[in-house]
Amino acid sequence: MADDVLQPPMLTPPEPVAPVAASDALGKVPVPAGERAQLDANAAALAKELASLSPDSEAYKEKLRALEALATGEITRSANVANRMLERPTRAMAALDEGSPVAKTLLDLRGTVERLDPARQGDLFSPRKLLGVLPFGNKLRDYFRGYESSQTHLNAIIEALRRGKDELLRDNGAIEAEKATMWTLMGELEKHGYLARALGDAVEREVAQIEVSDPERAKTLREDVLFTARQKEQDIATQLAVNVQGYMALDLIKRNNAELVKGVDRATTTTVAALRTAVITAQAVANQKLVLDQITALQSTTSDLIVSTSKLLRSNATRIQEGAASATVDVEKLKEAFANVRATIDGMADYRSKALVSMERTVDALNAEVGKAKQYLATRRDLGVLESGEPQRVLTDNGGL
Repeated sequence: MADDVLQPPMLTPPEPVAPVAASDALGKVPVPAGERAQLDANAAALAKELASLSPDSEAYKEKLRALEALATGEITRSANVANRMLERPTRAMAALDEGSPVAKTLLDLRGTVERLDPARQGDLFSPRKLLGVLPFGNKLRDYFRGYESSQTHLNAIIEALRRGKDELLRDNGAIEAEKATMWTLMGELEKHGYLARALGDAVEREVAQIEVSDPERAKTLREDVLFTARQKEQDIATQLAVNVQGYMALDLIKRNNAELVKGVDRATTTTVAALRTAVITAQAVANQKLVLDQITALQSTTSDLIVSTSKLLRSNATRIQEGAASATVDVEKLKEAFANVRATIDGMADYRSKALVSMERTVDALNAEVGKAKQYLATRRDLGVLESGEPQRVLTDNGGL
């Protein structure tokens, strides 16, 4: 699992803009071939005209003033645009400063994500302990409560980043407009610079032609016209170098903004989604652990029931086997019962024997008494006492009836 950890998305800043030398500035914006031919022709015609005019003439001075004013307006406008463009890197650097709102928002997001990262919470399934000893609360429940309380703050951070993204996109739109304006001015400066260079080259050719025949005029052309043309070419090249530098800086800022927009998109989608995935995973793992604990407890209870049932079956089976193996009636008790029966039979036999003797004696006694009674009755009958037929009361020897 650790080998498959997803690496955080990386932003790739563009390389810094290299300085542009004035000598390399001319030619950065190409001039169409047809326009170059026209500029060459204009430069040659102007050089011939200046060479033919008297240095003291008004026409000569007017041409010289026009040469001195060449591209002045474009240079001024380009400088203003360049100044506006060069302010953007400063603002961009300020926006990335640690104290800027964007930087604070990103740091806040990072701190919030790190604080809510389940992997940084330790073992969420272990119980919390008061003073490290007494069980106190539930770390997992406290973590989810903390996530719920931080959700509003997290949403505010995401909303701030989206506003920052919108501002970056608006900046890129403004940069495109500035670049378009600068490109137009650079094209005009490129033409003026080409004209100044072509005029200087044409004046050098004119000076070379008249230097022998009219050295004073050649000197005047060299000091007035050629110097002004070369100076103007240098000024235009310098301004072009600044413009090219600013143009490239704007392009750099635009690409940086584009990377920042990607970073905001990743922060508001991938990073937050990764955090929420981690939280959902932690919650799912918690639920799985709860179910697993319940299953384990159920399995343990089931196992205990099975074991107790088996013990009961084993105990009962043993008793059943013992009962089946043993006699239905205890042998000793059976022996005792038979002994009692025999004793009873013997006792009854003795009783009969003794009763027989007693009954014989009783019969003998009764017979004797009956004999006496018969004799007594016969005597009484002989005396005529019993003739009336009524029962007579016989007085016994002891005075009874």
